[in-house]
Amino acid sequence: MHNMKKKNKYNVDNTKKGKASRTVNGHLFMSKKESVRYKELLELEKKGEISELELQPRFTLQIAFVDNEGNKHRKIEYVADFAYIQKGNKIVEDVKGFVTDVYKIKKKLFLYSNQDVLFLEIK
Repeated sequence: MHNMKKKNKYNVDNTKKGKASRTVNGHLFMSKKESVRYKELLELEKKGEISELELQPRFTLQIAFVDNEGNKHRKIEYVADFAYIQKGNKIVEDVKGFVTDVYKIKKKLFLYSNQDVLFLEIK
């Protein structure tokens, strides 16, 4: 029983073999599903169906600020898995396996402040 490895909270396989199965073009993804989606998007970009493919684009949800008591608060960001342009529209994708409460809040804030973006959640 002592040689059983403890799993992390997202059930990610961080063995050498697990990491190799999630690596594409030198990028290590959090999940196999995310790496497979990246390969699909690369193929779509190669065919000219999408353009400007970005990995882990960052979106500011709230800027850093100092409150009226002088306390500093860091900015809040949402980091998506992918962003790209398709038929003139900006698409932002998040590949989900495990949905956290923090993700739900950040998604809602992102959707509110980016209504010109099409958001896709890949399950």
